[in-house]
Amino acid sequence: MQATWSTLLDEALTFRHQLHRQPELTWQEAHTARLIREALTRLDIPWRPCAKYGTVATLAADAKGEHIALRGDIDALPILEATDLSYRSEHAGCMHACGHDGHTAALWATGAWLKSCEAQLPGPVSLLFQPAEEGGHGAREMIADGALEGIDCIYGWHNWPAIPFGKAVCPDGAVMSGNGTFEITVRGRGGHASQPELCSNPVTAAAAIVVNLQQIISHRVAPQDAGVVAITSIDAPSGPTIIPDTARLAGGIRLARPGMRAEFDRLIRQISKDTARTYGVEAEVDIQPRYEATINHPGPAQRFREGLAAEFGDDWRMAELALPIMASEDFSYYLDAIPGAFALIGMAQDGCFDIPCHSPRYQFNDALIAPVVRTFSRLVGVSPPG
Repeated sequence: MQATWSTLLDEALTFRHQLHRQPELTWQEAHTARLIREALTRLDIPWRPCAKYGTVATLAADAKGEHIALRGDIDALPILEATDLSYRSEHAGCMHACGHDGHTAALWATGAWLKSCEAQLPGPVSLLFQPAEEGGHGAREMIADGALEGIDCIYGWHNWPAIPFGKAVCPDGAVMSGNGTFEITVRGRGGHASQPELCSNPVTAAAAIVVNLQQIISHRVAPQDAGVVAITSIDAPSGPTIIPDTARLAGGIRLARPGMRAEFDRLIRQISKDTARTYGVEAEVDIQPRYEATINHPGPAQRFREGLAAEFGDDWRMAELALPIMASEDFSYYLDAIPGAFALIGMAQDGCFDIPCHSPRYQFNDALIAPVVRTFSRLVGVSPPG
């Protein structure tokens, strides 16, 4: 396909809006995968399925230079959209509230541009359209299905509403934190609220566990180590005069470096069980690791920074943003496996596009697609469009 840049960009925006109207949840992206694969076929870019709904497309497969991969995620979230967009979600309770439709459209547009100048590519370029980023470990499954075979370096990005358009961050080291979730089941002995001496109240113990877990960050972790321990739900259904048998807590952790995980897990278990024991009840703790911190490799990160500076100018860097941010990304799997880098690129503009990701009122800024395509083009060694 040979197309003008303006035509290509219009097609990318149309594609993004189509994806937004038809979102699909983690590991349910069958229609999304079909749309991506049909769009790649129209461009005459060879592709193969990967990890069920993932797709790996490759350009200049026989070129002799460095083989670079570019990644975009494709899944949506279980959120009821609350925008007035003309192309808002047609799937009730499902929404592209994190901008993965924008990531996908930008990656497709990059592929379209690179196809038009494929002969100039110094090395092969693979486009990774990845399912199941939202807690589904899609990157892990893509790697297991061979997505990184022959790849020398990988780049990815995420839109970030807290950063103004034209600014970005791409540090050496950690850019996003690791995370995990936990559930604590407190088992006591229920009965009549007028006879506490005959009961072992799991609700009181659960409340104490909530308070005591806050000591992990304030007293048990070095101030230099960024971390979060958040209790996000308490469930102990009962009545005003009834002490229940069981109370359940749930929450999550965030950590700036992988070495913190074992200590967080140990402290959550210890504090929960010891606190429960002092109230005459028992606590069972189930901890589920999710993603490790997303840690950039210095060489690729520098190359990404040079591309961002070429696109946005010398003042592109958002120095005010504390890093790593506490959100998490399964791009960490790729960076654990091969060299690469990940950037957060700002999109807040003219008082708009600053609503956080995962909000029902979130909106992706379409103006991001063009600079991302140009930056990706520079990273793989061809002249950018426009």
